[in-house]
Amino acid sequence: MLLICGTIPKDDFPLAVGPVSFDGASLLLNGAAIPCTQGTAALASAACEVAEYLGAERPHALLVGDRGTGKGSRLLYEHLIKNLSSLSPGVVVLHYMLPIMGLMKKVCQSVEKCRRRPVMIADAAAMYAAKAAGLAPQFDIFTPDHSEMAFLADPEASHPAYVSRHLFESDGAMIPELALASYKQRGAAIMLVIKGATDYIVEYGKVIGQISEPDIPALEAIGGTGDTISGMLGAFIQAGFPFADAALLTARVNRLAGQYARATPATKIREIIAAIPAVLKDHVNKENLSSLSERSMLNDRN
Repeated sequence: MLLICGTIPKDDFPLAVGPVSFDGASLLLNGAAIPCTQGTAALASAACEVAEYLGAERPHALLVGDRGTGKGSRLLYEHLIKNLSSLSPGVVVLHYMLPIMGLMKKVCQSVEKCRRRPVMIADAAAMYAAKAAGLAPQFDIFTPDHSEMAFLADPEASHPAYVSRHLFESDGAMIPELALASYKQRGAAIMLVIKGATDYIVEYGKVIGQISEPDIPALEAIGGTGDTISGMLGAFIQAGFPFADAALLTARVNRLAGQYARATPATKIREIIAAIPAVLKDHVNKENLSSLSERSMLNDRN
């Protein structure tokens, strides 16, 4: 089971857990329709499209409303701490939640109590909490964007707002250097999928792949296009793809979905997500589930 955990910007949304689906406009969970704008709803919706195409089990989501007070986030953390071992997911994606280091430590302790350790992926504020608490090496994958790399590489920063100035001003050309520094300083997960104008796949501090085609500049202006990468990545890994293959495949599919949707800065993330099945149909052979992944490695690793 793929379990996606995060908050949505709605104070009156109660803690809910269960299988989710995407209807083209909203994420559906236990009878509730959550608008697919960006954030965790976009992440989960993208995961749904991949899982459905592959004929896999529907992703599950653990969601709660929180507009910044932290009340909902604490409920989410506490539910995970108490129930993670019984839920027994194969992959866990942690996303938007107040970065509370003490509670994140308890979540990681709960992971170790699972009968089989799940693959652990973190993005956004969950990634901030994991890095700041010194827990990054316990995660399999982080999915930062280019700007967040300075935070992961800064041994002193507890939040992206406090990154050292010389790192904050770094440009995209420094991504390999920052990735290596973050890994050496235990600020990175085993693998990094770094989202940006060029996507970098980094394993143990070494760049193993770069994806820059198709070049769709409009994606940089559309909220949620990084969230979709985290969701698809979790779904591909749950389906059995090796991490590197899943990362390369995800980065390429995300770009192609923008191309298929004829993305402009005004395009809504739900339109990008709705294009994912067509991309998969055209480029991923369900019999071996590898055609686009193999081409990605040949074209971008070498």
